[in-house]
Amino acid sequence: MSTPNRAAAGAHVPQHLVVRTVAIHDLPTGDHPDPADLLDLLPPDAPLAWVRRGDGLVGWGEAVRIEVGGPDRFADAERAWQDVLAHAVVRDEVRLPGTGPVAFGSFAFDDASAAGGVVVVPRVVVGRRDGRTWLTTLSTGAALGPLPRLAELAPARTPAACPGEVAYTDGAVTADAWLDVVADGVAAIRAGEVDKVVLARDVHARTEHPLDVRWALGRLAERYRSCWTFSVDGMIGATPELLVRSERGLVTSRVLAGTIRRTGDDDADVARAGILAHSSKDLEEHEYAVASVARALAPYCSSTNVPDVPFVLSLPNVLHLASDVTGVLASPQGDDAHPSSLALAAALHPTAAVCGTPTAAARDLIARIEGMDRARYAGPVGWFGADGDGEWGIALRSAEVDRTDPHRVRLFAGCGVVAASDPAAELAESQAKLVPMRFALSS
Repeated sequence: MSTPNRAAAGAHVPQHLVVRTVAIHDLPTGDHPDPADLLDLLPPDAPLAWVRRGDGLVGWGEAVRIEVGGPDRFADAERAWQDVLAHAVVRDEVRLPGTGPVAFGSFAFDDASAAGGVVVVPRVVVGRRDGRTWLTTLSTGAALGPLPRLAELAPARTPAACPGEVAYTDGAVTADAWLDVVADGVAAIRAGEVDKVVLARDVHARTEHPLDVRWALGRLAERYRSCWTFSVDGMIGATPELLVRSERGLVTSRVLAGTIRRTGDDDADVARAGILAHSSKDLEEHEYAVASVARALAPYCSSTNVPDVPFVLSLPNVLHLASDVTGVLASPQGDDAHPSSLALAAALHPTAAVCGTPTAAARDLIARIEGMDRARYAGPVGWFGADGDGEWGIALRSAEVDRTDPHRVRLFAGCGVVAASDPAAELAESQAKLVPMRFALSS
């Protein structure tokens, strides 16, 4: 594979990007007419994915890689992406969200994190939406040629390898010590420093065999179908929380805050859903999160709709209070265009659901008491296209594969803490939120 173009913040991309999107059924005879599962197309090395209920995007290869850092990482990534597009030749024969030039991105939670952010423009993308499947090829310094064959572009399809036995150890803070972290958070809330803070912990996993990311993605996508299963530059997971979707002037954000563990007994879980829906502690936590999203979207929208009452989202491991906040982007004035989905993600991040309220004070408190670098946990992850539309989730229920040792994986979980929070209950909730990634790594 040829070396991708690497662009730092604001760097010029020297070669033209040539992009072509065609419907799968238009490809030369002999190609599979419609891949049964998008994830089955992925190679074991550096797979890119954003899928939900069989639809979405998968990609591989790197035509361009943009690396950014610091407080301006989102704006810098946006400028570099626009520079890529300014030198792009595009032929899009499908014209759906996700066709044409597409980039995947993953960004650090905190401005000061060394993890920074990365935008990857793949060499090949296969997408599906509402029964239509397409292929996009992206190359540099070339001209449009004949229709490609998917069979020639897809890597050799080997079965995903099982990681074998997995050993787990404490991360930056032991489970017992994390009880004290939560207690410190509750004390800060009761002292009036913040109204809410989201505290995270990590757990380290070591697999018997090098982790084949496709194994984890397949298990997540099968079991957590209502979540967005993602893989971008070593960050993998299945997030139930959609930070923002921007599509043709409409904006949606799915807010989650307020959680209760499932028991595995359907009747008992129905009762627990009722408890969650009427829990003053969880409703307070949820209200902070919804208000922060609505407040962040307001400057960009001509109208917004904020549900009065959350619904209960049922996942295999937990129940969440959830609200879908929607809006209509304000009409552009003059030469101004709608803000891109990445710009909206930057405006929304971090929400009260992953940081706290007030934001700045909660961030300071997290840095003071949490005891770890979140890296890209709880940061935006997703994709966007040439028109700026796209989908960005929050890297929850996630893990980070070690860059130098494919046996090492770092798992994350976080919990919203308010004045009424109990440290033991928050620890139990964090254990429940680690279940998806533990399942993903299991045999």
